[in-house]
Amino acid sequence: MEAIKVLILMGSKSDRPTMEKAEAVLRDFGVPHKTMIRSAHRTPEATVEAVRAAEEAGCQVFICAAGMAAHLAGVVCSKTVRPVIGVPIASGPLNGEDALLSTVMMPPGLPVATVGINGAKNAGLLAVQMLAQTDQTLAEKLKADRRKQAEAILAED
Repeated sequence: MEAIKVLILMGSKSDRPTMEKAEAVLRDFGVPHKTMIRSAHRTPEATVEAVRAAEEAGCQVFICAAGMAAHLAGVVCSKTVRPVIGVPIASGPLNGEDALLSTVMMPPGLPVATVGINGAKNAGLLAVQMLAQTDQTLAEKLKADRRKQAEAILAED
């Protein structure tokens, strides 16, 4: 695997339209990343191998998306000490509420940061914020992005 800072894992290809928002954020900030499809329940060995390979490639943050009660973020968290951000995907009869609860309700000692249902853009931004703790260039880009957001709101007044 090529050098990356963030690995995005999603449970199935149906999650891609949502997760493209996280990819766009990482691209906009110039963060090297990779996206893969892995299932916590259907491909557990391949999921663990992806985490291992990503860490060897320099990955510092994982973003994991899954719908229904699938728990990709939890499996990844159990295999790494790096930050894991969970993105619950709106799907199934509960429209993502089951995914939200399964991602938020991790057992003590295995934290997963969780964004809102379909909150891929915020997941991308949170990953950038985590990386910006040790990367001043990213920190400056984030400050500029926040100023731009504020200016856009004030321009609407």
